[in-house]
Amino acid sequence: MKTKRHTDPALAEARRQQVLTAAADCFRRKGFHAAGMAEISRMAGMSAGHIYNYFESKEAIIESIIEKDMEEMFSIFEGFEGQPQDTLTVLLNGLNIGVQRHMDTDTGACAVELEMLAEAGRNNKVATLLRDADTQARNKMRQLLTSERSVIKDIDEVELESRINVIFSVMAGLLLRKVLYPDLTEETVLIALRPAMKTLLMPFESH
Repeated sequence: MKTKRHTDPALAEARRQQVLTAAADCFRRKGFHAAGMAEISRMAGMSAGHIYNYFESKEAIIESIIEKDMEEMFSIFEGFEGQPQDTLTVLLNGLNIGVQRHMDTDTGACAVELEMLAEAGRNNKVATLLRDADTQARNKMRQLLTSERSVIKDIDEVELESRINVIFSVMAGLLLRKVLYPDLTEETVLIALRPAMKTLLMPFESH
């Protein structure tokens, strides 16, 4: 099924966002499989047939949710790249932004992320979408860590990849900790996370 072309881009984008908001809420409350297009259409206040003018499937909706999340993340990275300080200082100063994003259970965004990860274990298309997004995110981090302002710009590729994967693992794990331990706060996380992240962003001592 092909989506319909729209003559008014602004109206089409508004409708798309309306569907994405409704879908994210449905995924959060009912899970991916229980949230059918009929349920999404009711939440969006439009017919299922109308929704198909913008998205050909639930996977297409998930793809757009991921794209929106990536756009927000790229905006954060661009903000880091535009700052005059060295990379270590910029990333440590901006660490709270990443912590907030990965512990934001109040808006439901984290619940949707968990649902998409669960679906990736069953759905190869969703898994591919998430892996592609992760690749783009790791490439952005690689650009920062190999820039001239980075004190680890000259480390070998294997070590660089290892550090990036550990950094991403720690940040992604914050969501699970928040779900299992709801009393966890950004402030308590940052007490230990700042020095740990500083170690990962500086040259290792030779032994």
